[in-house]
Amino acid sequence: MNPSEACFTVARRSGRWWLITPDDEAFWSIGMNHIDSAALRHEETAHIWREKYANSEKRWIREAVVPDLKRWGFNTIGWTQEVVTRGHTMHRHSRSFTYEEYQWASMPYCHLLPFAEVHQWEAETKHPDVFSRDFEQWCEYVARKECARMADDPKLIGYFYVDCPSWVHCPKWNPKGPWLDPKLLETDAGRRKLAETARRYYRVTHDAIRRYDPNHLILGDRYEAKAPLPDEILLAAADYVDVMSFQYFARPERIGPDLARWSKLTGKPVLLADAAALGRSADGYRRMIRSLRELDCCVGWHVCGAYLTNRCRKYGFREEDETPRERLIEAATEANRETAEYVRAAARG
Repeated sequence: MNPSEACFTVARRSGRWWLITPDDEAFWSIGMNHIDSAALRHEETAHIWREKYANSEKRWIREAVVPDLKRWGFNTIGWTQEVVTRGHTMHRHSRSFTYEEYQWASMPYCHLLPFAEVHQWEAETKHPDVFSRDFEQWCEYVARKECARMADDPKLIGYFYVDCPSWVHCPKWNPKGPWLDPKLLETDAGRRKLAETARRYYRVTHDAIRRYDPNHLILGDRYEAKAPLPDEILLAAADYVDVMSFQYFARPERIGPDLARWSKLTGKPVLLADAAALGRSADGYRRMIRSLRELDCCVGWHVCGAYLTNRCRKYGFREEDETPRERLIEAATEANRETAEYVRAAARG
């Protein structure tokens, strides 16, 4: 089989956008984000980790995470990193899954590449100079370290970049400030500089990936949809990514029109790559997924889980001691399975 035929792709079929599996089937991604086992190693829960999983991440993934996700109707492992501290001087997430952990899970997955630490919540590193040789060398290293290992994996859907890049915005508490001066938006020359910088960033990251993985999808940055998001950024990205990805915490009736507009602007399908159910409730979950799957430009929703509740996020499908949140799980399972049936019918046209 040609390597390009063993990867997820995107295509328009039956009047809408789909992810297409290596087996040439339409796929609508229902992902779980934030999967981290550390909550099971508090003093109160450590006995579960020791006795049930024998201090083995492999056993936990295979015996707990994957059976749960499949039973609940999730078909994708989304962004695995979980927020673990939210202070104004240190806001950090757990590490991403390794290549080996994805293999243990043996499910479709997306992987975030740490090309630039310009997340809106990140306060500890400098903004990169994307025109520098240093940035090129770093991107080449990241791609060589990670993409070279994943290049032949048919389970990989694609690569994310930054979680909520702070192009021209930043939370008020973050002393780092925005990546680029928002005043650039006030003049034509400023907008040209913004577009030039974005094109350079997306070209360097794209080319680094393609040196080591010529075929898998590039899902790009996961934009904060409620922050200023200049068209220049999206249009620059559209030349170098396959799917436009967004974080958007809002009501479905607000999310839908915006996703449709960005898809029309860029000519690309869109993925809601991180969003919680409205009110983090069972009814909110049903409303969200039913609304999203009917958008002909949308190829999936990755749920801002988390799989396990931790003491920073304080929310999850299971509590810290693995007690399930039954009402949410029942609603999500019903809605996810209903969506799988909707996809099968829609793909047949």
